[in-house]
Amino acid sequence: MKNFLLIAVLIFIIGTLYGQRTATKGQTQFNAGVGFSSWGVPVYIGLDHRVHPNFSLGGELSYHSYDENYWYNSHDSHKYHHSIIGFSGNGNYHFNQLLNIPREWDFYAGLNIGFYVWNSPDDYPGSHTSGLGLGAQLGGRYYFSDNFGVNMEFGGNNAFSGGKIGITIKL
Repeated sequence: MKNFLLIAVLIFIIGTLYGQRTATKGQTQFNAGVGFSSWGVPVYIGLDHRVHPNFSLGGELSYHSYDENYWYNSHDSHKYHHSIIGFSGNGNYHFNQLLNIPREWDFYAGLNIGFYVWNSPDDYPGSHTSGLGLGAQLGGRYYFSDNFGVNMEFGGNNAFSGGKIGITIKL
């Protein structure tokens, strides 16, 4: 009985490991989550599409808001509310095939370009302007099943100056 149980557990583990696969050419993934930024906690949604087994192109929409205390002098301050909406595109190279990484993992690196719209009050004396953002990212995903996983990404020079964490769903 112990041998049967051991064999059943091993078959289950092996089946689970081989059942989890990274995206393949032509597959689209939906991503959503929260980011790390010095300007509040951004939220994002996006899609990545594999145009090649090792390369994906994607797009993303992000939003975040934050409050800032602006000091006019040592005794007088005012609180201002800001929000940022971002639209960006990205390209990533996926290292799984090159580095022979297990199927449940997906490691990638790439570049992104986006446009960010800053909304600040008209009487805000500081300087926040809308504009183009260029950046790079390094990230990874872990798939719990064929269609569901978690993701984490680090990067800079865009609205997510620290990175982001979220979920991935294969469509």
